[in-house]
Amino acid sequence: MSEPKQIYRIFISAAEPSADAHCAGLITALKKSDYNLEFVGVGGDKMADAGCRLLETTTANAAMIYNAFTQIGRYVKLIRKIKKFFQSNKVDLVIVCDSPAFNFHVAKAAKKCGIKTLFYVAPQLWAWGSWRIKKLKNCCDKLACILPFEQQWFRDRGVDVAFVGNPLFDELDENLADNKKDYADFDAKHLKLALMPGSRPAEIKSLWRPMQQIAIRLKRKCPKATFIAVAADNKKKEILQASHIPSFKCYYTVDSVHSQARQADFVIVASGSATLQVAAAGCPMAIMYQSSKFMWHTVGRWLLKTKHLSLVNILAQKELAPEFMPYFTSIDPIVSSVEGLIDSRTELAKLSGNLIDLVEPLSRTSAAEKTAQLVIEMLS
Repeated sequence: MSEPKQIYRIFISAAEPSADAHCAGLITALKKSDYNLEFVGVGGDKMADAGCRLLETTTANAAMIYNAFTQIGRYVKLIRKIKKFFQSNKVDLVIVCDSPAFNFHVAKAAKKCGIKTLFYVAPQLWAWGSWRIKKLKNCCDKLACILPFEQQWFRDRGVDVAFVGNPLFDELDENLADNKKDYADFDAKHLKLALMPGSRPAEIKSLWRPMQQIAIRLKRKCPKATFIAVAADNKKKEILQASHIPSFKCYYTVDSVHSQARQADFVIVASGSATLQVAAAGCPMAIMYQSSKFMWHTVGRWLLKTKHLSLVNILAQKELAPEFMPYFTSIDPIVSSVEGLIDSRTELAKLSGNLIDLVEPLSRTSAAEKTAQLVIEMLS
């Protein structure tokens, strides 16, 4: 085993806010080891605060699936910059987190320079692009997956993989079973609705206005309802406020998805990792995602192979929470679905319990600590 006092340089690549948070947690966990570690990479403020020297901030313009095509030029330049760094600096390990469209290139560059690579958060090849498994195997020494069914899927295809738990739950210091809501005293007229249009600028641009319109429609049924918009940071809060519909009355807060979902009766949320945080709060939800209608019909619908598109429904293997993906124009089906749920205390309580039962097993392990153990093993 190498001497603990040796300096190890770890390069970390995160392209989205969620990956930035996951990697920040991993850095914090790694700092508890006896190893002398230096962190450098690309990511966001959370990684920087945790002690990673950033070559460039990547999280401001994050995009999902084929919307990422609009960022190609920017990412090509960044990948060139990263390649030059690998060629001119000693790097002991490269960790890439999520965002395979970008991070496959980072991992490939690392392998060409003879650097070990760890994928933290498995690319969702089981959902779309399964042909990329060969590419993954060629540039991945170890895969840390965060969804339980992924371990067997990747192992069956020859990938060295370990299930580490889900980092979304690492900071939740609570018994999730206590978050089940009973709705015994719930009155739909006094509905507390949280609106969560996501953290990516593209999500906010496409989802925030229709979310407001849905809330306005629900106000007719729930005259004393209160609405709160949840922003990831002050900048996102300002973006939400700047596109506020004048007739819509709403509170704005910068807070965690989980915290606000615990206080709400119902949530309308952008598809993504936030759905698992809402589920951990035991809060019933409707899930939205909007995209280009042209891109969906020409590319998206043919790429995606899963029956359901949101994480909670993929894990449940059924539509546990109503999902509207992609949402294009009419909010009528969404309003109808939400009204149907809030009309039934029994259905709300049942959904709350089912959501907790679904995600509680994911909260039993610290993903950051288990992944940190993998990192130390790879450095040894």
